Amino acid sequence: MANRRAAVKSLRVDKKRHARNMRIKNELKKTIKNFQALVAEKKSEEARKVLLKVSSLLDKAAKKNVIHANTASRRKSRLSRKVLKAA
Repeated sequence: MANRRAAVKSLRVDKKRHARNMRIKNELKKTIKNFQALVAEKKSEEARKVLLKVSSLLDKAAKKNVIHANTASRRKSRLSRKVLKAA
């Protein structure tokens, strides 16, 4: 256990941030899996709509430093290529 007040507060803050990061990552993973299922079923119109949501979630996660900005960009690029291939 932490000895100093600052260390105790740091643990509290870390716990909150971890919970927020996990919430964001889980939502992102669910949406990407949903997107990939649509692509696999060749439903390109629905996949395009979900791609917009995925892009938005990736950008928000990158903005909050949950994931790196380049990672978000790379994932968006790969997912958009999947939509183009499926169409």
